[in-house]
Amino acid sequence: MAEKEQVHADSSNNERPEPRMSQSQRRFKASNMSFIEMVEMMDILKRADYNGKHGPYPNPNVRKAKIMTKVVKSLHRNFAVWRSKDQLRKHWSDLKLREQDQ
Repeated sequence: MAEKEQVHADSSNNERPEPRMSQSQRRFKASNMSFIEMVEMMDILKRADYNGKHGPYPNPNVRKAKIMTKVVKSLHRNFAVWRSKDQLRKHWSDLKLREQDQ
């Protein structure tokens, strides 16, 4: 009987619950973006003037964060993929640099 309790105690010590991540800490698996997803993202960002070419805006960082939230929601709704704002921001930056090179 004591052995059962000992085995049970050892197994419970070895099993550690995985730490819970908040929504902001959740990591999204980086995968290649399809062409259609890219077109959708570019369309939203250009339509919303993400670069701010059409005038000075108050609180540009807040404005850009809201636009990027719309992009995340749109990609999830239309293509069922979750991408973080940082991933999309980096992808947008990369696309802009490629566009300048051509």
